Order: sequence, then structure tokens, then C-alpha cells
Amino acid sequence: MAAECSIYDHNNYRNVDERSVEERAIDDWLPITSSRTAKWWYSAFHNVTAIVGAGVLGLPYAMSELGWGPGVAVLVVSWIVTLYSLWQMVEMHEVVPGKRFDRYHELGQHAFGEKLGLWIVVPQQLIVEVGVDIVYMITGGQSLKKFHDLVCDDCKDIKLTYFIMIFASVHFVLSQLPSFNSISGVSLAAAIMSLSYSTIAWGASVDRGVQPDVQYGYKSKSTAGTIFNFFSGLGSVVFAYGGHNVVMEIQATMPSTREKPSKKPMWRGVVVAYIVVAICYLPVALIGYWMFGNEVKENILITLQKPKWLIAMANMFVVVHLIGSYQVYAMPVFDMMETVLVKKLDFSPTWYLRLISRTIYVASLHHMACYLQTKEIQLILVRELGLHNLWGHSDGCWTHWRVEANYTSSKNL
Repeated sequence: MAAECSIYDHNNYRNVDERSVEERAIDDWLPITSSRTAKWWYSAFHNVTAIVGAGVLGLPYAMSELGWGPGVAVLVVSWIVTLYSLWQMVEMHEVVPGKRFDRYHELGQHAFGEKLGLWIVVPQQLIVEVGVDIVYMITGGQSLKKFHDLVCDDCKDIKLTYFIMIFASVHFVLSQLPSFNSISGVSLAAAIMSLSYSTIAWGASVDRGVQPDVQYGYKSKSTAGTIFNFFSGLGSVVFAYGGHNVVMEIQATMPSTREKPSKKPMWRGVVVAYIVVAICYLPVALIGYWMFGNEVKENILITLQKPKWLIAMANMFVVVHLIGSYQVYAMPVFDMMETVLVKKLDFSPTWYLRLISRTIYVASLHHMACYLQTKEIQLILVRELGLHNLWGHSDGCWTHWRVEANYTSSKNL
């Protein structure tokens, strides 16, 4: 099941690799397992890139739907719960001694069985990862358009479709990078940009100050509307705390021995990443809502119209971050595609197979993004992905229990 089916020889404490030469060659070609030289800081910025998305800019609006008390509680509880569930996944990567679960579905297969594990994990993981890539492609195009409109007031209006095309063109090139470690530079730039535009968002809000006649009460006058807004805000917060879908794959890029298991540097990076997440999320959510109250827009940068040059810069930072985040979420999908092509359909692991398959993926998502760019459909996508992220956190806890139970039972045999 796991890509690296090695066991520990307890007589001389060395790794025994049971894979054939052909299997090793394929694993060395696949993007998740081809390079295991990552350091703990790779974990930090990969996780920041995966977690801190453009959803952080919608947190002040989520606060306006939740209110001060529930909003703060949801933000803090979400931070704690998602950190705990992420810790569980880090621990489960090598919960069976001598075996690494390099992919989310391999852990699911160990917990629920070969076939059932695939059916439980893979559809949900693909929905989130492909869905996030589509949303990021649309959002990247919107941020490019916003940048263009801010720096060129007198220019002719250009359709959003063309900006989505520009954003997609970058990925036709970056998607050819072979492995997770090869996108580390892109991911690092994305992590820096996420911290930068978050700082601009709350810093510019402070500069604007508390607006006259600001209101903080529930916006809806009816009970049903208040409940609907609450769940809408909850979905926005949950969507902002994504990233668990790629944790196993990130940890797979790290070296691991019996003396120095991969969970130690991985967890160190996760802790640093979650400190950055708190620095990004809490000031944007609390200060943005404090300054603008119920008048805040769904994207705090839309509320902040001035200074133009700063808002334009923030939008370009968002674009750079989304480019990196797109690649982080796409890499496990590339790994699934190439695994099926090579192991199931018997294609040769060549550079042109990678070129064709990944180009088709980017082109298909660009096509879907152009048709799903309306505001209403985007809201539906964000809410649905939020629910799937919520499922992911609960599924992580359930899988952790099943894996521990299976491992305990096997030791007692």
C-alpha cells in the first residue's frame, strides 16, 4: 500500500526495502516520493502556502456574520482543532514502524481496507484539491484584473476571462516542475506574499480608523437569516483553515530513519506555520471587523480603496501567493494521475507523459474556471469546500482512531 514498503530488520536495525527494481524506479519518478531531502522549514512554508489562502481576506466579513463573541470563539477554536488534527496526521505518517504512508489515500487504505479506503479518501481529496485550484484560478484572475483597474484608470475594460487565461498560462510552465521539493522556491515566495498582503490588509484598516456610525450587531432582522449568516460565516472560517489534504504528501518529502523520524522536523515546521497563520488571521479578522463593522465587504481589499498603490500591491501579492498555493494543491493530483498512468495503464514514466498529462489538467481547470467565474457560483464553491475541509478534520480524527486500533490489534497477535 505505502509507496515505501520497507520494514525494520530488528537484528541489525537496518531498513530492508521489499520493492522491486521497477517499483523503486517508478517511485523515484513520481512527484511525491522522488525527492526526500526536505528540511523542517520546507514544512513551514509549504503549510503556510497551503493554509493561508485568499480566504483570509474574507474573515472580517465572516466576523460580521458571526458577531464578536461567536466570531472570536470560532476563530480560536478552529485554530486549536485544526492544529490538533494536523498533529494527528503527522503522527500517523509512520504510525506503523518501518512503513511510511506517503499519501493520504494510503493511510485511508490502512485504516479502512484496500478498496474502501480509496473510495472514502480519494473522491473527497480530489474534490478539495481540484476545487481549490479552480477557485484559486478564478481568484487569481480577479486579483490581476483588480491590479490592472487600479493602476490604469483610463485603460479599456478587459474581461475577467482574459486575466484568468494569463493566470493559467503561468501554470502551464510551473506545472512541469517534477516534484514537491522542486516547487519549494515558489512555495516560499507564496508564503512570504501571504504574510505581506495580510499585513497590508490590517495595517491599511488601522490607517483608515473606525468608521463613523459603525455597527456590529447581527445584520439580519430575522432568526432564519441570522442562522443562515452564522453558517455562512462558519463556512468561510473553515475554508480559511484548509491545507490538511496535502500534509501526508509534504511529510513524504522529508528523510526519515529509525533514530530521526520525519515527524520531528515536520511538526517543528507545522508549529512555525501555525504561528504565522495566527499572525495573519487574527489581526485581519478582528481589526477589519472593528474598523468597518457590518459595512465590510466580502474581500477586505475591496473595502479598502485607498491608497491605490498599496491596494494594487496587495492584489499582486495575492496573485503570487495563489500561484504557489495552486502548485501545492496540484502536486498530489499530479501524483495520482501519473500513478494511474504508469502503474495501472502501463505507460512509460517519461518527461513527455508528464508534459501531456499536466498540460491537460491545467487546460481543463482553466476551461472550468472561465465558466464558473460568476460570483454566485464562487460562493457555492467556497461553502462546499469549507464543508469538505470540515469533513477532512473530522475524518483525520476518525482515521487516527482506526489506525491506532488496527496497529494495537496487530501487536497483540
